[in-house]
Amino acid sequence: MKIFVLLSFLLPHFVFASSADSHIPDVLLRLQATHLPSQELLAVSFENAPKWHTYWKNPGDAGMPTKVEFKLDGQAIQLVEKEWPIPLRYIEEGDILAFGYQDRYHAFFELPQSFIDQHQGKTLQGEATWLICKHVCIPGKRTFSATIENPLGNIKVDGETLSVNEQELLSAYEALPKLAAWPTDLDIILSMDSKNEDLVIYANYSGESDKALYKDANFLTPYPRELLTFKREELRQDSTGLLYSRFSVDWDGEYEEPEVKLPTNGQLAPSIPMKFFFLDPADGVTKVITKDFSVLNLSNAASERFFQGLTPLTKSESSQETNYPPIQNEQRSLWSFLLFAFLGGLILNVMPCVLPVITLKLYGMIQHQNESRVRIFKHNLFYTLGVLATFAALAGAILIFKSAGENVGWGFQLQSPRFVAIMIIILFVFSLNLFGLFEFGTPGGKSLGGVKLKDSMFGDFLGGVLATILSTPCSAPFLGTALTFAFTGGNTMIFLVFGFVGLGLAFPFILTGIFPKAISFLPKPGMWMDHLKKFLGLTLLLTLIWLLDVYGALVDTSIPVLKLNTILTLLFFAFFMRAKITKRKIAVGLSFLIPTLMFAQLMGSTMSSSSTSDGDLIATKQQAGLPWQKWSISAMEQMRSSKTKTFIDFTAKWCFTCKVNEKLVLDSREFKQFVKDENITLLLADWTKRDEVIGNWLQSQGLVGVPAYFVINEKGELINLGETITVDEIKQAF
Repeated sequence: MKIFVLLSFLLPHFVFASSADSHIPDVLLRLQATHLPSQELLAVSFENAPKWHTYWKNPGDAGMPTKVEFKLDGQAIQLVEKEWPIPLRYIEEGDILAFGYQDRYHAFFELPQSFIDQHQGKTLQGEATWLICKHVCIPGKRTFSATIENPLGNIKVDGETLSVNEQELLSAYEALPKLAAWPTDLDIILSMDSKNEDLVIYANYSGESDKALYKDANFLTPYPRELLTFKREELRQDSTGLLYSRFSVDWDGEYEEPEVKLPTNGQLAPSIPMKFFFLDPADGVTKVITKDFSVLNLSNAASERFFQGLTPLTKSESSQETNYPPIQNEQRSLWSFLLFAFLGGLILNVMPCVLPVITLKLYGMIQHQNESRVRIFKHNLFYTLGVLATFAALAGAILIFKSAGENVGWGFQLQSPRFVAIMIIILFVFSLNLFGLFEFGTPGGKSLGGVKLKDSMFGDFLGGVLATILSTPCSAPFLGTALTFAFTGGNTMIFLVFGFVGLGLAFPFILTGIFPKAISFLPKPGMWMDHLKKFLGLTLLLTLIWLLDVYGALVDTSIPVLKLNTILTLLFFAFFMRAKITKRKIAVGLSFLIPTLMFAQLMGSTMSSSSTSDGDLIATKQQAGLPWQKWSISAMEQMRSSKTKTFIDFTAKWCFTCKVNEKLVLDSREFKQFVKDENITLLLADWTKRDEVIGNWLQSQGLVGVPAYFVINEKGELINLGETITVDEIKQAF
């Protein structure tokens, strides 16, 4: 079959040769083999006739790769092959893409001294085969041989040879492309195509790039490998100039004996290693990079929709024929996504997870009502800086995780037991401050450098930090669209989108900082504020109780929870003793030292959150009266294939929006009755702990966090309901 396909590509070369190009040189290719003892290498040199070319390992749309094979006294052997030179990319007649070589080039093979010592007196034979093309394509073959001795004797080549000096070979060897670490600015995913029959590779580069580099070269050039046939690279750019690449890939497993099928569960076992030439935009140097793909995104709808909305890098690409059906969607500009991010951040101000800290900030605004306009602006400015700095830190952490191969989403930090434990301690200390057990101090006492402590903006900055951290368990309208754009875009997009979410979250306070009279409706300061202060302390304690529940779900045993509760108790006693019993430095220092050491030991102990959740959330939800089952890709695919009506809930204990949806919808009598009447299967995906399978599947659907809700209807169709749901919407989806 493959021979007929190859002939169909090559036939135009034979049929449409013009008379002007019909001359075929007497010598199409010269060959030379040279031993380089200093490098323990055997060099095989090729020199094509002018304007004729041979092919690289991946020949492109057609052609045959140049190969060199070896025998020892007639028995086939393998010599370790070095990287081949960087091939040229050019378009042959008939719009056929090719990767290959013109003029002179060299291939290198390891020939260690130990091999020569071991096989003294034997005959080493080599055979080079190629296809050389211009207006016609002509296959060729040459052999060479040498008797092995120390040093290796004269290598005899049949046919025309060329003269190559050692310095040229050493320079060519030094110029070979080098294996490099995976670039931090390069993201790449392997996905099913729209028909779930073949594959698609999507890649994006988030650094600055010179588009002129790719006029005559690929951004990524894949090496050939079994089971895969790579099509042409498509290069596109977004409105900010970031670079995106796409390959469609044929899955050839169906031609194997026995047939190798694409996995339906998204897990590639064993993983598929791939190798690429990477023309690095950072320095213009072509490097060799490798990546093992162990996860297959089961749907490319979101990625394809995003890619099709980008601008082709060259005019020629826009004229290429694609086999993908058009996707009907509205194309949004970068500014529309940033607007969504801003609106999502603005709405976060009224979400339940942020309200305790926002209320604290309002309390501070009331307290500062009588201050000057400049002072009020400063307070709100430092709050805004706390918000933006924390969002920048979150974006940086996401990039670090992504560069390490981790898949992270919105609220990822709450999947870390250590981070949650630190947040519990911070909120507890804040609540004790509101209850009046202590005032914030500094190493300089009540004042520092002549500036009174009450004039410090540290509290405002810290308020912005807390508001940001507590906002991430919540989702909001517009936020999901913006975050999906950020996580599927480049590094710059993550910082931009996170920055605009931060501006939205801080916007009410930016506005009131510029126009202080906007808060004139708030009551005047008075004794009532002391009671409000203690009430706000209670709201922080309630938030802390929620975080304790999250912490218990993240750790594997109850011992860390017991230790953390003990630390909180001792910490309360230390502050109480300092405020009510004694202020002697030794006694106070000892009272704080014990919980500090215990907390340090807790942070240093093993607290795993990498495994999947243990089913506690499912058991809790089952007690509410519904037969929830654990979600898995195989269970979901089984429901789809059997066309069983199914409702799927992606949730987490730390997700506030999930809890609101549960109380208002999933725990309602109407929903329970609907599930019973329609005999609906319920699947629960618990993302409280970090779970790569859940994270990768959500990403394949264009989602970066929870909540997420899906239904499988009686046709076996998977329907995304989004982040907020009603019973009527669920019924309509079924």
